[in-house]
Amino acid sequence: MADFDVVVLGSGPGGYVAAIRAAQLGLRTAIVERSEIGGVCLNWGCIPSKSLIRNAEVVGLFNQAEEFGTTADNITYDFSKAIDRSRDVVNKLTSGIQLLLNRNKVEVFEGNGTLKDQHTVLVGNESLSTENIILATGATFRELPGLPIDGKKVITSREALELREVPDRAVIIGAGATGAEFSYVWRSYGVDVTLVELLPRLVPNEDEEISRQLERSFAKQGINSITGAKVDQIQINDTSVTVTLTNESGTTEIICDKVLVAVGTQGNITEIGLEALSVATDRGFIEVDGHMETNVPGIYAVGDVTGKMLLAHVASAQGVTAVEHIAGLEPPELDYETIPRAIYCKPQIASFGLTESEAKEQGYEVRVGKFPISANGKALGLNETEGMVKLVVEAEIGDILGAHMIGPEVTELLGELSMARLLESTTKELGWLIHPHPTVSEAIKEAALDADGEAIHIYRPPATR
Repeated sequence: MADFDVVVLGSGPGGYVAAIRAAQLGLRTAIVERSEIGGVCLNWGCIPSKSLIRNAEVVGLFNQAEEFGTTADNITYDFSKAIDRSRDVVNKLTSGIQLLLNRNKVEVFEGNGTLKDQHTVLVGNESLSTENIILATGATFRELPGLPIDGKKVITSREALELREVPDRAVIIGAGATGAEFSYVWRSYGVDVTLVELLPRLVPNEDEEISRQLERSFAKQGINSITGAKVDQIQINDTSVTVTLTNESGTTEIICDKVLVAVGTQGNITEIGLEALSVATDRGFIEVDGHMETNVPGIYAVGDVTGKMLLAHVASAQGVTAVEHIAGLEPPELDYETIPRAIYCKPQIASFGLTESEAKEQGYEVRVGKFPISANGKALGLNETEGMVKLVVEAEIGDILGAHMIGPEVTELLGELSMARLLESTTKELGWLIHPHPTVSEAIKEAALDADGEAIHIYRPPATR
């Protein structure tokens, strides 16, 4: 008999969730971690960055104090304490995960795991025999031509989460989630931020109207955005960095103190024995089927190393799918199109499904329902009125094809819309649903009503009959 039913390589959100679920199903389970329990996400990604965002929000409230009738003098901001708080949050969560692994009797092996064969994992001098292997080794930053990362002046988010002081001037390359979030945090602490994006708009994977709203909001905050721009060169000097970029306006040189590179990732697929077993890869990621199984029976991969959607909640869902398939259950295959996405800059961005242009490209006849956050009572009370809720709807029946939101705490609204999609709800049902007042969630109801021409709290000219 093998030592284990399942051995998991990597303890990030995909790995530790897979291990715990396997133990719940009665499988003898081990997890191998070469660095820190919780992986990059908990230690150097989503958790510490969201802690810093909360600090930035507090700073923002102090800066708006007079608008709330409050006078505050001699306010100082200590970014190093924000970093300390983020590490405290990380330690609490990783300790909790370690406790869960222990209580579920998951054996933890420290070291670099390597596949010896289809049923054997080597960890240092130990050999673990197993019926199944789950690769949850994550991803790392890809160095791109012309973007020399020295870890000091030109950094990734990993180094940015350790900075004890913010720079005076910074260029952030890449306007996806990481770039947008660090732009907001650093600008809140007074950094002169320039956000550079190769594609024509910020957060290019989001709906076009959401991108335009974010650019307007960032401009009000003093964040300079340059889109459609290619970085030609980064020159590291003794006391500064010079970034040379080109877009339709010509060539520009920006002198700054730090460059944060927030583009390009590749799966951690080297030095784990994939080649010896001929595990199939594509463009730096492991190929898997709908059950997360590779081309080698009994070997699975989950999380960022698959390159499907580089999100922690996707990794966790994939981990559960893989383990339940191993256990002989019949988990449904993941529908990546409907998985929610969240960006925690200010204003927040939340979405799932098709954008308006994507729906039309796929041949749908589309209706759109929109409601401005500026007409929402709770948002007005919060003094956060930028944004909208936008629903992309199939015209005939009213099925929700996509939801796209930007505004205060809209990431917390994704659960309701995801459940509505799961239960095949229509705009009619969302419009019927009574929401508590006053809440930001009322904007969902109004957007659904607007898609049907029935919105109450915004005026639309009546349809011609």
